[in-house]
Amino acid sequence: MPLHDSALTILEAVRETSPLVQCLTNSVVTGLTANVLLAAGAAPAMVDITGEAGPFAALASGVLINLGTPQPEQREAAIEAATSAGAAGTPWVLDPVAIGTLAHRTALAHRLVEMGPTVVRGNASEIIALLGQGCGGRGPETADDVDAALDAARAIATRHGAVVAVSGPIDAVVSADRITRVAGGSPMLTRITGGGCALGALIAAFIAAGRARDVGSRGERAGADTTRTCTVACHAVYSAAAERAEARSAGPGSFQPAFLDALYALETDDLGAITISAADTVGREPA
Repeated sequence: MPLHDSALTILEAVRETSPLVQCLTNSVVTGLTANVLLAAGAAPAMVDITGEAGPFAALASGVLINLGTPQPEQREAAIEAATSAGAAGTPWVLDPVAIGTLAHRTALAHRLVEMGPTVVRGNASEIIALLGQGCGGRGPETADDVDAALDAARAIATRHGAVVAVSGPIDAVVSADRITRVAGGSPMLTRITGGGCALGALIAAFIAAGRARDVGSRGERAGADTTRTCTVACHAVYSAAAERAEARSAGPGSFQPAFLDALYALETDDLGAITISAADTVGREPA
């Protein structure tokens, strides 16, 4: 199935199945994250305390673990959720916000990536720091471009079995044997709080819906193929909604509600402006 068709198919599956996404995320983005999920057709659940995070992760359709404001209890809850999600087969997304310069979250991110996330999503500096290289970015902002993170992304994908999504002007979705680039979107996403964080939650919803609809190839690589396809589809939908919203807004204040409206109403024609290109990476050695 062509990737543009997959994007719409999986978005329709999200709308039909309403996957329940558990979000352990940072305190400044909870509202937007929940609203992005609702606008796309998914159901958010902000269950992020110890004693609840683990049991809920086994019941949820997908899980986001975002390290933007990692308070002590939430750090323990993240470990609970990752452990439970892994045991239950629940897809989970790790977003290692602002790691590399901040000790506590960096150590937590390194522990969590060893627990086998389904997807790692971050900017270039965060992905490089997750491999133990570089010195991080400027807080949650990247100091590196996407291409500089590709070797680190492939190394993480190879070692941990995750799909790695590197956000930038042109996003890169990296697996052990393939790089897919998604061009489009809007710089307005960097002018509102939570644009990248909410993307991580939506990726979890797309993977859950894609699995429910059996999107992807058959055989022993079916799981990895579904994860990659759903992650690319989510980036394409997110970028298309951002472009539609920018065309209907005057600045960040009007962009955010326009973005939610665009996710809610997105159609086939909106995806036409998004360029998706894939290339094999077999034969290259990870850094």
